Amino acid sequence: MKSFTYEKVNSAEAAASAAASNSNAKFIAGGTNLLDLMKLEIETPSHLIDVNGLGFDKIEPAPDGGLRIGALVRNTTLAADARIRRDYGLLSRALLAGASGQLRNKATTAGNLLQRTRCPYFYDTNQPCNKRSPGSGCAAIGGVTRQHAVIGASDACIATHPSDMAIAMRALDATVQTVRPDGSTRDIPIADLHRLPGDTPHIETTLTSGELITSVTLPKPVGGTHIYRKVRDRASYAFALVSVGAIVQRDGTGRVAVGGVAHKPWRVEAAEAEMPRGAKAVAARLLEGARPTKENAFKLSLVERTLGAVLTEAKG
Repeated sequence: MKSFTYEKVNSAEAAASAAASNSNAKFIAGGTNLLDLMKLEIETPSHLIDVNGLGFDKIEPAPDGGLRIGALVRNTTLAADARIRRDYGLLSRALLAGASGQLRNKATTAGNLLQRTRCPYFYDTNQPCNKRSPGSGCAAIGGVTRQHAVIGASDACIATHPSDMAIAMRALDATVQTVRPDGSTRDIPIADLHRLPGDTPHIETTLTSGELITSVTLPKPVGGTHIYRKVRDRASYAFALVSVGAIVQRDGTGRVAVGGVAHKPWRVEAAEAEMPRGAKAVAARLLEGARPTKENAFKLSLVERTLGAVLTEAKG
């Protein structure tokens, strides 16, 4: 691990300002992803800004009847919160499907949203990777692609986003609150936070230099049956081959977001109009334009079958 400097800050504005003044600085909270990347020298920040003391560790009512989740709320705390379990069961289930209990005890809300891909070529510094080293190429393309994206990818990157929580947040229409170095704030719909790879897969979100996530707001509960189903190679501590997060209403309408298939949580609102017609109709619209490889083409039928199981479960 390369040497670095470290500081604690006492305000969000100070954190954002410190990050903006050093292009090689990183925020650190739980560190469950960043420290691993630093050990492998995939991330080599020269300065770490500890944001744990900023007080963003509360879950509070929002003015519109929803909930505001602080950026530093630990995954375990969020999954166990009675309000989350009652009104946003999809989120609680998605969190509990991720990582291990020890990691959930440390991992934060903001960090979970911003975790980086688990593509094995990204982690192998002997292999070219446009996400790790822009312009070097993508070893995954033409390599072993079973785990990789089938839609929304590009000729520069076919990695997938690893977060389970982000899938639930996308289905719930969450909004991300941030602060910028000049003290200004903004609200970012979760749909606009993560970027598709295009020609710049190393730019993974729409956050600007120094911008710090302070909270995530869930809108007023929508009711319905909340289900998160994750298909993976191992029963625990494994990332999704395919995951489906769904909210299904009594009349068969609802929302659905899919993980394990794209560079970001994948939701196509137009596909949700097909939910009363069944999983096949939804999947066809959801995955329209997919470009799978020979090794991961099974994900297309796996999405349909997993969604079918979810809709069947929702009907009781």
